[in-house]
Amino acid sequence: MEWFLLSLIPYLCYGILKTKNIMYILQQNSYDDNSYLNWIKNNCLKIFVNFETLFILFGLCLIIPYNYSLILFISFYIIVFCLLEKKFKSVKAPLVITPRVKRLIITSLIFYIIPIIMMCLTFKEKYVWYYYLNLGFTMYLQYLYIYLVNIVNKPVEKQVFLNFKRRTIKKLYNKSGVKVIGITGSYGKTGCKNILSDILNVKYSSFSTPKHSNNLNGILNAINDNFDKINDIFITDMVAFKIGDIKELCDLVRPKYGIVTTIGEAHLDSFGSLENIQSGKFELVESLPSDGIGILNGDDPYQTSYKLKNDCKIIWIGIDNKEVDVYADNIKVTHDGMEFDVVFKNDKNKYHFETRLLGRANIYNILASVALGYYLGISMDELCHGVKKIKSIKYQLEIKKMGNINIIDDAYNSNPVGTRIALDVLNLMSGKKIAVTSGMSKLGKEQNNLNFQLGECMACVCDEVILIGREQTKPIFDGLVSKDYNKKQIHILQDVRKAFPLIRSLGEEETYVLLEHDLPDIFNEE
Repeated sequence: MEWFLLSLIPYLCYGILKTKNIMYILQQNSYDDNSYLNWIKNNCLKIFVNFETLFILFGLCLIIPYNYSLILFISFYIIVFCLLEKKFKSVKAPLVITPRVKRLIITSLIFYIIPIIMMCLTFKEKYVWYYYLNLGFTMYLQYLYIYLVNIVNKPVEKQVFLNFKRRTIKKLYNKSGVKVIGITGSYGKTGCKNILSDILNVKYSSFSTPKHSNNLNGILNAINDNFDKINDIFITDMVAFKIGDIKELCDLVRPKYGIVTTIGEAHLDSFGSLENIQSGKFELVESLPSDGIGILNGDDPYQTSYKLKNDCKIIWIGIDNKEVDVYADNIKVTHDGMEFDVVFKNDKNKYHFETRLLGRANIYNILASVALGYYLGISMDELCHGVKKIKSIKYQLEIKKMGNINIIDDAYNSNPVGTRIALDVLNLMSGKKIAVTSGMSKLGKEQNNLNFQLGECMACVCDEVILIGREQTKPIFDGLVSKDYNKKQIHILQDVRKAFPLIRSLGEEETYVLLEHDLPDIFNEE
């Protein structure tokens, strides 16, 4: 039996590595059972038809000597371990070992060890083929097994979360006098949050949630980890996947001020319809107190057409609509940034602003931030200074220089509204224009159609198009071809990291490259 136990070492090492890999997939799917199962469904061949399928060879242990059975089992799991380790090292964003992941791993190990203990207690050499076949089958089905582990841990996770939530919210509510600002929309939430924070910091001590911490757990962690930094103003953007999500976040942080950026098709698969998205985003404004302020976009038909069920003060902003409370005029755009005038209703003056940011969406975000900042008592000179100092937003129309190649990094964006804005920015540039994209995701039944339209738009703007992932970008390819786009100018790769050597070979004296929709590793087709 000692040799049998020794043979389990590579098996357990592989099991730990594979568990870590699957936890990464589960984490990328936000620990959501349905999203995780959909990922398994969409990747059945990759999961169940691979080298590991050869575990059925363990049936040979029935007819070969015991020593050879040990060698076969050990060799097999050393090989698959090396294969998986190489693959796991290539991911762009590694697994974050959170307390939840640790609890899931512990539960997994317990369920692993129980059958091994049973085998040891009843060990008979003549049944080693049965033991190995059983172990191989368990490892083969581990993706489904982790799904069950996630369900088993749900009650524990719920209790841990409720305790953490109570402690965190108590901290926030004990901070008297803190103004809470909520931001939502289908596109531009994080950008608006960063812009607003930079502007308000001209006069106040404002704290905004870091990076993309815009769901329930992210906001709670931001409050808990940065409690000492929250003094005058707390700003958080709010993500939603279904009706009720924004309301839950508003009940949590109780915002007095709210900004809705734009409303579009993002997360259409989980919302089900644009009408549901519209209602879901307006939960922010409808949660504001009667003395609160909502900032809405007068150029967005999904905002102007909504019948608001709240009597709080509403400030309308716009670019095309000059009947709003605050609008931008005389817009000038270069590769160095933008400048424009801001006009307030019932004020004959025009206030000139300059920013290093690019894109129409950022003008809306600046207008919303200026309108709210002005209401909160910041002078126009301070607002102009604040806008000029706004830092570029990572992965959102961020300009990066690489020799003669100018990268317009919009990799975080993955929705139709933001994509059109990004292509408009690329179109303004003088020089060769290249777009790199893996397509838009999470758009439900409309996903293929919207990606087809993306291809049509790219055909009118881009000199070269690099598509990442043959299957997921096929609708974009079809859209390009439908506009008689030259197929020789369409390049299909399986990994975005392989795009950069190609870009260098395609580049000319002045080249602009738009990086759009850099999807997570769970969408990688390799």
